[in-house]
Amino acid sequence: MKRILLLLPLLAACSNTTEHITSYLAPYRVDVRQGNMVTQEMVSQLKPGLTREQVRFILGSPLVADMFHSDRWDYVYRFQPGRGEVQQRVLTVFFQDNKLTRVAGNVVAEDGSKPEAPRPAAQVIDIPGPAAAGGETQDKK
Repeated sequence: MKRILLLLPLLAACSNTTEHITSYLAPYRVDVRQGNMVTQEMVSQLKPGLTREQVRFILGSPLVADMFHSDRWDYVYRFQPGRGEVQQRVLTVFFQDNKLTRVAGNVVAEDGSKPEAPRPAAQVIDIPGPAAAGGETQDKK
């Protein structure tokens, strides 16, 4: 045990091993997620004229629905990883006469200017009706 204590100052003097050793000695930190996770796909579904219920169905219940600003809903999402930078997203939805008028914030829908990857062609499968199925069974006999 005394040998290990004598070696610790020598190991601490080496700059490369110091980070490695202190990473083992640092306590574990939990990732903390708070608020409404709003993705760009969700925002791209929003269209002017949607009702409050339709917006709530797409985005979920707002984190902040202020009684003094009844025509405004705020969706705030904060992600604090155990180690690293804090990320925060804010989306504000504005209504007029209970219809969606505009959306503001740092989560925006992607514009259609970027070419999308080709999607696989739709496959159509014909399912024969009862009359056609009966005719085929007679032909096979």
